[in-house]
Amino acid sequence: MKNRFILSIILIATNVVFAQTDTTKNPTAVSDVPGLIAEDSSMLDGLEDYEPDFITNTFKGNRLINSHSIEMLGKLNMDYRISHRFGTLDQGAYNLYGLDQAYQRMSFSFGLTDLINIEIGRSSVNKMYDATVKWKLMRQANGDKKRPLSIVYVANMAVQTLINTNANYLPYYFSNRLYYTHQLLIAKKFNEKLSIQIMPTIVHRNLVDSFQYKNTVFSIGAGGRYKLTRKFAITGEYFYVLPNQISKYNYHNSLSLGVDIETGGHVFQLHFTNSTGMNEKGFITETTNSWLKNQIHFGFNISRVFYIGRKKN
Repeated sequence: MKNRFILSIILIATNVVFAQTDTTKNPTAVSDVPGLIAEDSSMLDGLEDYEPDFITNTFKGNRLINSHSIEMLGKLNMDYRISHRFGTLDQGAYNLYGLDQAYQRMSFSFGLTDLINIEIGRSSVNKMYDATVKWKLMRQANGDKKRPLSIVYVANMAVQTLINTNANYLPYYFSNRLYYTHQLLIAKKFNEKLSIQIMPTIVHRNLVDSFQYKNTVFSIGAGGRYKLTRKFAITGEYFYVLPNQISKYNYHNSLSLGVDIETGGHVFQLHFTNSTGMNEKGFITETTNSWLKNQIHFGFNISRVFYIGRKKN
């Protein structure tokens, strides 16, 4: 009886050794597929931690056009971005269809971790400074019903530093210059070509022009990308502000259309938009131009990523 027990132990140990050897020679064996165990593998393989097959490159950069995308910088990586808008096309040939006029925003993003990014920016429109925190709550994974989407929470605070020309008539405190944005980015990459993102958003303005307007504005945005080639894609985004929050006589919803071009470490975005402002408070609550009246800005975004840590997921 004792000899049979020893022989059984030897046979089990031999099978374990051969299973490990086979896996080494063939790293693509079925035993390497998460959740599956090959017939010739060790029984211990089934106890290994499951590693989700996370989706990557839902969008080319951390911005769609004006809005943030669910893309994140990897830990310790940096992104420097210049956003530029010319004047509107309806200015005619004398002003070269808006090219004589320009607005810009510069921003610097940093990956604290793979899941938490921070950003600071400065816009020439209203001389606005803003700071943003992005936190990835969920990452889409192939074949994982618990991770069907990517979800990112965005919090932004902005301060307007433009000189107040009405200071002699009305009290104007520093708190009147502050604006806050809270946003969820919910995105899904359907295939290698098509990605869609939904963006429920709240913008709070400490000071508004009239009591008939709301300090807190609710809106819903939608955007997407359709990839034509490996380095070329069509993008678009639209923000709908719910009724009775902003003057209906001097406001239009933000609509932007463009293309993404990837060139090495740069992402070059060309677009047309009716929004002059380039932060959330600007393009969601202060868009006064109309596509129907040809009040459209031509513009571009240039992004340069510096990979100090790991590349983004």
